[in-house]
Amino acid sequence: MKLNGSASESLQNNYQKIDAENVVSLTPKLKETRLLDGWVAWLEQRPNEGGRTTILIRRWGQFDCQPKELTPSPWNIRSRIHGYGGGAFTLESAGDKLGLAWVDASNDCLWFKEWSGLQNVCEENPTLKELNNPLCLSKLNDWHLGDGLIDLGKMIWLGVMEKEDRDYLVTFSLLDKLQEPKIIYRAADFIGYPKLSPNTRNLAWVEWQRPNMPWDKSSLMVGRLLDFERLDSIQLLAGTCSKSSKLISVFQPMWLKNNQLLISDDQNGWWNLKLLEIDNAQGLRSQFKNIFKIKAESALPQWVAGMSTIAKSDEDIAVLSCKESIWSLNLISNCGALIKIDIPFDEMSYLDANNGRAVLIGSNPFQEPTIVEIDLKKKSYNCQRRKNSAYSLPKKLISPGEDLWFKGYNKCNTHAWYYPPLPILHDKSPLIVKVHSGPTSMASRGLNLSIQFWTSRGWGVLDINYSGSTGFGREYRDRLRNGWGNVDAFDCCAAVQELIKLGKASREYIAIEGSSAGGFTALRCLSSSDLFRVASCKYPVTDLVSMLKTTHRFEEGYLDYLVGNIRDNYSNYFERSPINNIDKISTPVIFFHGLKDNVVCLEQVRKMADKLNANKVPVEFHTFKNEGHGFRDAISNIKVLELTEKFFLKHLRL
Repeated sequence: MKLNGSASESLQNNYQKIDAENVVSLTPKLKETRLLDGWVAWLEQRPNEGGRTTILIRRWGQFDCQPKELTPSPWNIRSRIHGYGGGAFTLESAGDKLGLAWVDASNDCLWFKEWSGLQNVCEENPTLKELNNPLCLSKLNDWHLGDGLIDLGKMIWLGVMEKEDRDYLVTFSLLDKLQEPKIIYRAADFIGYPKLSPNTRNLAWVEWQRPNMPWDKSSLMVGRLLDFERLDSIQLLAGTCSKSSKLISVFQPMWLKNNQLLISDDQNGWWNLKLLEIDNAQGLRSQFKNIFKIKAESALPQWVAGMSTIAKSDEDIAVLSCKESIWSLNLISNCGALIKIDIPFDEMSYLDANNGRAVLIGSNPFQEPTIVEIDLKKKSYNCQRRKNSAYSLPKKLISPGEDLWFKGYNKCNTHAWYYPPLPILHDKSPLIVKVHSGPTSMASRGLNLSIQFWTSRGWGVLDINYSGSTGFGREYRDRLRNGWGNVDAFDCCAAVQELIKLGKASREYIAIEGSSAGGFTALRCLSSSDLFRVASCKYPVTDLVSMLKTTHRFEEGYLDYLVGNIRDNYSNYFERSPINNIDKISTPVIFFHGLKDNVVCLEQVRKMADKLNANKVPVEFHTFKNEGHGFRDAISNIKVLELTEKFFLKHLRL
């Protein structure tokens, strides 16, 4: 990439490029924070250990102390429930004891272990003492377990089992090894979020059925739990009722009291909080009360288990809300007063709380995701700056996202984040367009080092919240209904045109990248527009008809929403499939795919690459032996970033 004269060379010397290795290998991914009796626990996925995920724990506030690793190597915490996993561990306390149950990736079995020392508060750096060796509770079988809870009084694990073509609520004793699951409930299809009332007499959970996804149509179920042996008096208390044609999605039920249940549903077009008063004497009948009615989302699409945006602390409720892809933390008091807690984080997730404290994972334009502790009484926070390359960078080397609103499909207002290049005065204005996956995900504003990788090299980056994205209400999400491949591609092209019009991008130097559903949209952009000069796709959907036949159970009916029923819309499936639009694509493409991908078939992508190559379109195709749908290993992700940059520079002649 050429520079304009000595002034530019001088500026270049004041800036430094972020290496691919620093983007990936030194940045463990944090997930599923938990707060328990003054202790903070979380999952840490480590790219430099092949993507292994482990459980760490430390005392509240002790940021400078080395956390204890409860599951050292070779343990790898991961569930495969519903294909995408999540909810792979649960922990509970009983006096001085800590109990932990987890699913291990090596055999998909459920394990349990106990420690003592939770109440050693006098020690400067308290330690936990192991009480037993890990006990394998479940037999090796063809089921998947996850999204569970444990009761240390009854010594029971209760959670979801996915077996063959159905979900079940099952229990395992925490005292015996190699058990068969005890089935207490058989669902019509899918189950998520089982939650136990404080007196353990009632169980709440969410159900949904194909072809609907849980963020489109789901129901809250509640039943009486009889000594963890069986459920009776099961009733549908919220969400979509069989008699109603209105689609309602329910998220994360949480018991406040034995007769009070909190949920988030989108009946009013936004995921908002609703309180249910349950009358056990009248057969679990309930009354509803809206307690947090705003034009913002207090939930997320349930792609994985274990997500949390709601938590209870004493008599108060802590809730995360998202408006236009910016998150806020709110506190609802027992008298109904609403307080927004001012903390400097735009992206927040995995909220938990108790005893006047809360914990979550937060980030902002200058702060990578980190564990944040909040004193809910003082309305103050504390966090630890993670020790990696990001924090050796001064703010001037970080490009924060700027709001970009533009007219998308059907002239609807549509949002994106634009990251300007660092001011190195290139004689070109290259732009890379990022298409998020899902397609229900969102482009957020937290520090993303892969974006800064490009801006530090003089690229602008456009991260688009195209129609169908979360964080803008149900109407925005439903813009994509039956329009996948057309509406999203139109939005991406319209956003680029807006930047060109504003003079922030050169038409000759536009690149696009996407993975999974984002890869599908990127390929649709190539076949419907001449805007893009080069593209990168990780495990993209290329053939909708083939995907319908081969995808896993969780997404089996998703295309009914995105494209329409295939019986009535076969032509849309065919015409929108990138594999059937090869002759319309002349853009060089680099593909990446994992050989263990169970979501997008390898042969779909290989066929796409081969056909483009036969048409003399420049193509590279790279496979990764130990990767699935979503790359975890640092070496893989470094290779992807470096090969992508090399490919882009070559074909854009920069």
